[in-house]
Amino acid sequence: MNKADLITEVQKHLGIECSKAHAERAVNAVLSAVTRGLQVDGEVQVVGFGTFHVKDRAARTGLNPQTKQPMQIPASRTVGFRVGSGLRSAVAPPREDAS
Repeated sequence: MNKADLITEVQKHLGIECSKAHAERAVNAVLSAVTRGLQVDGEVQVVGFGTFHVKDRAARTGLNPQTKQPMQIPASRTVGFRVGSGLRSAVAPPREDAS
């Protein structure tokens, strides 16, 4: 699913009175709020869905895949995601007990 598909799904969930432009504004508002939350607080938690969090990666030595020579990879910041129980159970098939 890409962003256009997500906008279409949001429009369907909001009903026939919702225009595609309104659904796009809603999706953009949520994405902007998540971005701003990560910038300000470093974490955005949506109960039942998951938690977005800022992660710091330390500098490290890696290998250049073309030359196989060691190279220094600088420290960086990225975003991680821990899935919530509601999303996990919606996506994962039910587990069969071994009993």
